Amino acid sequence: MATTIRDESRYHLIPLDEIAGYKVRPGFYEINGATAIPGGVSFTIHSNQAESCELLLFHRKETEPYAVLKYPEHYRIGNVYSMIVFGLDIEEFEYAYRFDGPYDSKKGILFDKNKTLLDPYAKAVTGQSVWGQKLNGAENHYKARVVKDDFDWDNVQTPLTAMEDLIIYELHVRGFTKHGSSGVLESHRGTFAGIYDKIPYLKDLGITAVELMPVFEFDEMRDHRIHEGRELFDYWGYNTVSFFAPNTSYSASIEYNREGNELKRLIKTLNENGIEVFLDVVFNHTAEGNEDGPFFSFKGIDNNIYYMLTPEGFYYNFSGCGNTLNCNHPIVQQMIMECLRYWVTAYRVDGFRFDLATILGRNEDGSPMSKPPLLQSLAFDPILGNVKLIAEAWDAGGLYQVGSFPSWNRWIEWNGRYRDDLRSFLKGDNGKAWAAVNRIQGSLDMYHDDMRRHCASVNFLTCHDGFTLHDLYAYNRKHNEANGWNNTDGSDDNLSWNCGVEGETDDEEINRLRRRMVKNACAVLMCSRGIPMFLAGDEFGNTQFGNNNPYCQDNIISWLDWNLLKENKSLFEFFRFMIAFRKKHNPLRKPTKECSLGFPDLSVHGDMAWTADFHDDSHYVGVMFAGRTGERDDVIFLAINTYWEEIQVELPELPRKERWKLAIDTYRENSIMGENYFVGNKVDIGPRSVMIFTNI
Repeated sequence: MATTIRDESRYHLIPLDEIAGYKVRPGFYEINGATAIPGGVSFTIHSNQAESCELLLFHRKETEPYAVLKYPEHYRIGNVYSMIVFGLDIEEFEYAYRFDGPYDSKKGILFDKNKTLLDPYAKAVTGQSVWGQKLNGAENHYKARVVKDDFDWDNVQTPLTAMEDLIIYELHVRGFTKHGSSGVLESHRGTFAGIYDKIPYLKDLGITAVELMPVFEFDEMRDHRIHEGRELFDYWGYNTVSFFAPNTSYSASIEYNREGNELKRLIKTLNENGIEVFLDVVFNHTAEGNEDGPFFSFKGIDNNIYYMLTPEGFYYNFSGCGNTLNCNHPIVQQMIMECLRYWVTAYRVDGFRFDLATILGRNEDGSPMSKPPLLQSLAFDPILGNVKLIAEAWDAGGLYQVGSFPSWNRWIEWNGRYRDDLRSFLKGDNGKAWAAVNRIQGSLDMYHDDMRRHCASVNFLTCHDGFTLHDLYAYNRKHNEANGWNNTDGSDDNLSWNCGVEGETDDEEINRLRRRMVKNACAVLMCSRGIPMFLAGDEFGNTQFGNNNPYCQDNIISWLDWNLLKENKSLFEFFRFMIAFRKKHNPLRKPTKECSLGFPDLSVHGDMAWTADFHDDSHYVGVMFAGRTGERDDVIFLAINTYWEEIQVELPELPRKERWKLAIDTYRENSIMGENYFVGNKVDIGPRSVMIFTNI
């Protein structure tokens, strides 16, 4: 039998050196992180001030490395260390780094050659794959795995939903299906697979995008404690450990070296069903915290580059979470850009909601910038060209930019003023009529750019931060005692109203009023220009029992109780109808071709048609939308009575002998009216209720 002789001269990537028994050569300097190639892995990492770097290889779940490979000095180009290690099977090892260098805490330089450091570009992180368990109690247990990028997307195209057609549904991956009433397989509860099982429900509801609260690897064990016999975690996940890696405890199955496949399957199937997927991303701080926080990655690589530091070397805390990522340093910008590109190319993510996004526009000294380079780069990046960019346009340092966030016609904003003004008006506060009208019409007083004025605002009344919609009308004050801070955490200014009794009650009259208030909120939200968003569970009356800051509650306080879907089926049907109603009527979402009936695109009315002389004690507003849907004139009249008594109002007269048809009347328990419920120009609208009329 002939012997095959391997001619290594034919191969470009051949070993050039040997370190710790492994054949090596310089790696891919322009590709950060670990990259598998046939027969080996390229490990690339950079540090501006380090003097040396070691690659550590571990057997799975071991805390001591079985091999330590120090990068030769000639394997460093500039500030980048890169090395291909041959003979590695990616399924048989985990890796981390150690850096050596100067130490000067006053300058924020913290190199420690004894610290095991996680690769900032790790695509999978080990150590907390089981929710609520910390590996061996070790402080620095994070290591990385190399991930196979072999998921089959099967030519699936993203929905590319027009901005004005979005209806966003915010949910927490674990809380969405963790409760036993969710109806998903027990092994799927609280995971990406659990959401996958609920896709038929989401499609039936009619939403067009899900916004997942943080799914990057985070440390739920940070600040873990026991309060009154209940374990408390960092449940929400706003404390990123690794920006490129999915949270492995959200996977129903072990995905060694294929971490993220379950999330990819979820995104693929949601897209196939016309639903986009947005990620809530946290680039304003990390889980390393302040001077007293853990030390596992950025602190040991380039602390004074990755974090904003005071002149004394302490951490600025514009995030309210201990540290602030130095987003407008070029090195950090590069990481954020590569991160978002990765999630778009490897996971096909459709959009991002940026937590405390004003921090991304702060200079290295903390001052706000007029044209933040990072925000501009994100707006014009080719790979992100079709991605939705959503800003939470405020931060914990007091910078509030709702209506003025730098946009380049790409960024849209969570509109906190919509939430506050509509909450106030809907519960009957004085002096809020004009504010409510402005918000319903798309906040045109805030967004003046013609290219995005009808869809710059993400309108919401509820989100993860605050009361659920049910609780908004069941509690006058927060009830956060279970959080262990003597009810001092969370906002005290909720603009809520308990309808007469604090908390749950058997009084059916009050419960009827509460249901009506929830329907009012839903109807107004779905009939407002801008992009509607609501919190998962609002559509069936989910409660957090008055807790408006359940960030630490991994229990029934935060988990959706799907039993309420059966109890409040009519509420779900109302949400579903209103979502379909919004989709049916183009003028609710955007200006359309001119209406041939002679009506303007938008008009405001008081209790007399075509008058809007609102004053301090005005509690009724009418807003009319006119345009075209298809080839037909389409007119919608939204009538909102927040007064506590019935009033009579006049509707504009329709030409050509057309008649108004009543589509919704929330004062009636069966609020969805029939197809042919016609009314005259004068109607009585019940106390604290909403009516919606159409001409078709």
